[in-house]
Amino acid sequence: MKPEILQRLLAAGSGRAALALVTRLSDGRQALVDRQVLCGDLSLGADQLAAVAHSVRVERSGALPQDEDLFVRVYAGPPRLLVVGAVHVALALAPMASLAGFEVTVIDPRRAFANAERFPRVALSNEWPDEAMARLVPDARTAVVTLTHEPKLDDPALIAALRSPAFYIGALGSTRTHAKRIQRLMEQGLGDQAGRIHAPVGLALGGRSPSEIAVAIVAQILQERYRDPS
Repeated sequence: MKPEILQRLLAAGSGRAALALVTRLSDGRQALVDRQVLCGDLSLGADQLAAVAHSVRVERSGALPQDEDLFVRVYAGPPRLLVVGAVHVALALAPMASLAGFEVTVIDPRRAFANAERFPRVALSNEWPDEAMARLVPDARTAVVTLTHEPKLDDPALIAALRSPAFYIGALGSTRTHAKRIQRLMEQGLGDQAGRIHAPVGLALGGRSPSEIAVAIVAQILQERYRDPS
C-alpha cells in the first residue's frame, strides 16, 4: 500500500465517510475511492466507479462482479440511527438497532423521557431536535426516525433530515397525520422532498405493540440500506 493511501485511510479513521480501497489483483495497482478516485495508481472507468460506489453503499467487500480482477475493501464505521422521541417504541427500537450494528442516539428535550434509567447504554440528547440535528449532521450513512406525534418536535427533525443526504427517513403516525405533516412541510418549501419520508414508518408486518413496531422499523431501515438503486 502506497504511503499516500495509508495516510488518507488513517486520516479518515476518525471521520464518518465510507471509503473503498480498490486493488487490481493482476498487478497490485490500487486506488482509494470515495465518489471518485482520491489517490493511487489505478485508473477506473465510470462503470467501475459506479460498481465500487454500490459496494461502498452496501458496505460489502469482495471482488467486483463486473470485473473479478478488481477487489474492493470497504472501510466504514457503524451507520447511525437518530431517533426523535424517547417514547415506548424507542425503548424497543434503540437496543434492536444497536444489535443490528447501528450507532443510536435518542433525541428528546423532555428529560423525564430521555434519561439513562429508561435508556441504559444509549447515547441521549436533551437538545431540541433542530439543535441536535445541526450538531449531529445527518449524512448518507444516517437513518432518522421521528416518533413523538408532536409537530414541534418531529417537524424540525424531518426538515433537517430532508435537507440532508440521510439514506432513510421515517415518521410514526397514521395516514391522516402524515397528510397534515406533508402540508406543513410544503409550507416550508419541502414538498418535493416529502416523498422520501416512510410513513407510516416501518414495513407492513401487521404488528401493533411497541416492540413489533420497532421490528418493522429496523426491517425497513435495513431494506432501504441495502436496496439496489438500479
